[in-house]
Amino acid sequence: MSLLSLTGMKTDIGQYAVLHDVSFDVPEGGVFVLLGRNGAGKTTTLRSIMGLWRPSPGSVHFRGTDLTAMHTADIARLGIAYVPENMGIFGGLTVEENLVLATSAGRFDRARLARVHTLFPALERFWTKQAWALSGGQKQMLSVARAIIEPRALILIDEPTKGLAPAIVEAMGDAFAEIGRDTTILLVEQNFQFARRLGRDMAVIDDGRIVHRGSMAEFAADAALQDSLLGLSA
Repeated sequence: MSLLSLTGMKTDIGQYAVLHDVSFDVPEGGVFVLLGRNGAGKTTTLRSIMGLWRPSPGSVHFRGTDLTAMHTADIARLGIAYVPENMGIFGGLTVEENLVLATSAGRFDRARLARVHTLFPALERFWTKQAWALSGGQKQMLSVARAIIEPRALILIDEPTKGLAPAIVEAMGDAFAEIGRDTTILLVEQNFQFARRLGRDMAVIDDGRIVHRGSMAEFAADAALQDSLLGLSA
């Protein structure tokens, strides 16, 4: 049974039709990658899942529950976290304060906090530093840490490697691989090397429509298909 199912999802933003007929299933466990060129509809898909934009028609189901008409806060309470492209952190608050705000009770589970520090040691080192003063990579780490500071069934992550140095991208990949052992990740990513390293299943969106679905291993082995759908050279 799929953890998340999108069926015939159409999303308009103002007068613009962005998603036309988006359907795919995200199985439970591991990393599912949504690929596509700039402007293809990847971010709109994540925002529609989270209820930030309303698909109509179409539906979004999570563990059999229809999310389509639910408010974002209620969707989050079901165990779905969202890491947006702009990271969504509070620059004027410290690392600690940002993480406290991401907890439901305003306090940490010490085991979860220890895991965050293991995955992202820089956050422990800069625990009392305001988020605005962090590097771009450290801000991205904080954004992901906010999503995992409490147990989640599904994390939606939008373009986490954008603008990051190669060493930080490598460290982020290690962290995602570890997170994916017990939490499903729906990852939007344009860095194909990063995506192919992590992804088990994948889909490609183009002009608001899903144009390919399958295993990442098969897609990564087909250079002609990559070039056709993503403009990647062999």
